[in-house]
Amino acid sequence: MLTRVFLAPDPGRTRLRFGARAVFGIAVAVAVCGLAGHSLTGAVTGGLAALLALFTVTDATVRGQTVTTALLPVVGLPVLTAAAGLHDHPVARDLTFLAVVGAGVYARRWGPRGHSLGVFAFMTFFVAQFLRATTDQLPELYAAVLLSVLAAAAVRFGLWCYERRLPPPAVPAPPGGTGLARVTTRQAIQATAGAGFALVVGQLVSGQRWYWAVGATWWIFVNTTSRGETLVRGFRRLLGTVIGIALGLLVAVPVHGNPVATALLAAVCVFGIFYTAAVSYTWMMLCVTLLAGLLYGLLGVLGPGLLALRLVETGVGALGAALAVILLLPVTTHSVTDTWIRRALRCVHACTVETARRLAGAADADPAPRVAELEQLLARVRLSVAPLVHPLNPMLGRKRRARHVLALLDDCAREVRGLVAVAADPEASHDARLATAARRVEVAVEALTEGGEVLVQMDGPSATEPVLAHLHGLERALAELARPLRTPSGSPLVGA
Repeated sequence: MLTRVFLAPDPGRTRLRFGARAVFGIAVAVAVCGLAGHSLTGAVTGGLAALLALFTVTDATVRGQTVTTALLPVVGLPVLTAAAGLHDHPVARDLTFLAVVGAGVYARRWGPRGHSLGVFAFMTFFVAQFLRATTDQLPELYAAVLLSVLAAAAVRFGLWCYERRLPPPAVPAPPGGTGLARVTTRQAIQATAGAGFALVVGQLVSGQRWYWAVGATWWIFVNTTSRGETLVRGFRRLLGTVIGIALGLLVAVPVHGNPVATALLAAVCVFGIFYTAAVSYTWMMLCVTLLAGLLYGLLGVLGPGLLALRLVETGVGALGAALAVILLLPVTTHSVTDTWIRRALRCVHACTVETARRLAGAADADPAPRVAELEQLLARVRLSVAPLVHPLNPMLGRKRRARHVLALLDDCAREVRGLVAVAADPEASHDARLATAARRVEVAVEALTEGGEVLVQMDGPSATEPVLAHLHGLERALAELARPLRTPSGSPLVGA
């Protein structure tokens, strides 16, 4: 876990800049709230709104990110109004909260923008419970949200918009379908049912902190698709919470709300959340748990008993998510993994064809965006296969096969990157055998995705022919993929 965080590659220092900008942006937002004369409740609300604006908005273009950021208060303020207005009406409040959960998950069908707005809506309702917001506080909270989102936007799109110098990231479209065949529809039903379980049991555990259980269920469903992914994420959330509570006893409790020490430690936690999010959910949850403890210290209610209660409520939320994905409209690991692997293989073929066109002199051929898309698709494959390669998975045969598939897909990606690097060389020339080799790659991908036999034919490339060398390496990797992708009966990699 330490290796994954501190030795994970960070091309262009993107994660480092992501974390540093978050600390700066949230500090500016809190400072603006302070200058506006807001209370501690307003400052905390503003800081969390800025955190969400900087963390959840992931549109492919800066223009799209700007539009989504502008829409956050449009979604969040009505939810905040409902949460505060229903403060003294628990049944209506709970039903509204569950409706927000379901709508927030269902909104993911519209891509990154729907996801961002769904998360912001949920967290706005959650923060209202966290701060026990009432209607008389609404004017201050409205102002805090608006000022903080504006401050975060000024930092993100004005002072430090490093994304303008980067190519737009490829964002794979979520799996399609209609009705209950659509994954987002199933997940919306699952999340609502799991949150309902967490809400009821969480209230039996604590009438004041029940929303922690609902929050745990919600965040376990974020960025997951299959049953296996959700279960692994729940385990990692619980593990991160346990470690974060242990650190809270050592760090947050002794600080006991000291403003300067709390601000410095909160800045470290914020950086940790943003820096580790892409590589370790456990580490991210550790930082989130410690940050929550520090905020409770500022509010004057932190103690060992509160931290223990957070652990219990997190366990309730994880149990709710697990029961929902196991018992209600399950989305199997098999179906999701098969979908993403097929899309990755087709992208390998598209990269090869585009590179061949580039080397043949086509002016409009540009394989670079395809490579970026392939990286994103492989990230989704790794996420979907994570339950199979998890250390606690007892099915050793599937674990070995899944690791073999990941290694071979990485080999494919490495050969594709080599092809594109060669094609980028203006001195690169077209070899007459290139079109034939590219066609064999196409045939190999078709065979893998449609159940045919993958054959390798060699043209004997030498060290002076890097394009053909990469193509033949790609052929070999595709041929080797045929065995682990199918069981002896011809079925795909996994079933769950």
